[in-house]
Amino acid sequence: MVTNNGFSVSGYGPERSQLSRLLARDSIVRRLDWVMLLSAIALSAIGAALVYSATRGRTELVGDDPYSFLLKHLLNTGIGFALMIGTVWLGHRTLRTAVPILYGISVFLVLLVLTPLGATINGAHAWIVLGGGFSLQPSEFVKITIILGMAMLLAARVDAGDREHPDHRTVVQALALAAVPIAIVMLMPDLGSVMVMVMIVLGVLLASGASNRWVFGLLGTGALGGVAIWQLGVLDDYQIARFAAFANPALDPAGVGYNTNQARIAIGSGGLTGTGLTKGSQTTGQFVPEQQTDFVFTVAGEELGFVGAGAILLLLGVVLWRACRIARETTELYGTIVAAGIIAWFAFQAFENIGMTLGIMPVAGLPLPFVSYGGSSMFAVWVAVGLLQSIKVQRPLSA
Repeated sequence: MVTNNGFSVSGYGPERSQLSRLLARDSIVRRLDWVMLLSAIALSAIGAALVYSATRGRTELVGDDPYSFLLKHLLNTGIGFALMIGTVWLGHRTLRTAVPILYGISVFLVLLVLTPLGATINGAHAWIVLGGGFSLQPSEFVKITIILGMAMLLAARVDAGDREHPDHRTVVQALALAAVPIAIVMLMPDLGSVMVMVMIVLGVLLASGASNRWVFGLLGTGALGGVAIWQLGVLDDYQIARFAAFANPALDPAGVGYNTNQARIAIGSGGLTGTGLTKGSQTTGQFVPEQQTDFVFTVAGEELGFVGAGAILLLLGVVLWRACRIARETTELYGTIVAAGIIAWFAFQAFENIGMTLGIMPVAGLPLPFVSYGGSSMFAVWVAVGLLQSIKVQRPLSA
């Protein structure tokens, strides 16, 4: 017997079965996108160094253990990596059948945030405190279920060969599926996560081959919805203040504009090669708030300089490039849509996070994928990498 990998398998019974399993595992390992995987690992490693530098001197956070956040970041990365392996093992096609269950769980969790179990952290009422110092941000996992759910609906009849493109009824169903959790997250309100989810929906629709009228209609509806949200007073005062500071950087530099002003000072002081890890005056002086999470890029700009910050951008670019290749090369629309949704998620969230530190985007409280400290975010992005790897691994072998 000759396998798809060109190996000859002889013999019968348990020995043959064991050899077949070994060859199958070897095939999976060899067919992983190692360029993407190593780039993501490098980003998390850089993030660990930046998180350590940002927190080691903050006794109100770490107490007597300067390595506290570093160890937690490494633990989060390890758990995320294990989730990635589990996702590849299950496969994106298996998860397709579990979408209704995953979607129901994610909606239930975001609804819990609106109950007394929900907690406000860093100004955002988007968390569930589990106790023992652990907390969960359900909106991070909603991003995954929106991608999987919309992909399942939009690709079902196309992959079955019944249609060339999703029809209007299917698009309406997919948009309704995404609208439910997005509306709940908006009620928190967690505007940053809503922005990412809207970009995910746009990316999914573009990849699905649905009529462009839906994309333009969604953009128009989003613009009108933004005006309505502003006029109806849905946003909290601190969110309105962030947009005001973005529109006018000179507005209240000691108050609402403090974060962005200090962020730009930190990045600008790094020069070409930076001041050296743990040697940045803005970082050691704790002038930039939330440096281990939302503003972690400022640590890179100050202590690693243009070279180090550029390396982060390069690695993020490599992850997105490999994801684009996977989306283009897969033979099923479902895989293409899933990959496109992840690309839209990573690209916009990275642009927003880095952009707000540079003053070209409003502050929205979004972590930098793979780099920022945070368990929920780290778990979600590594699951997304697992989905991308699964799409590549399970792509039919060429003859």
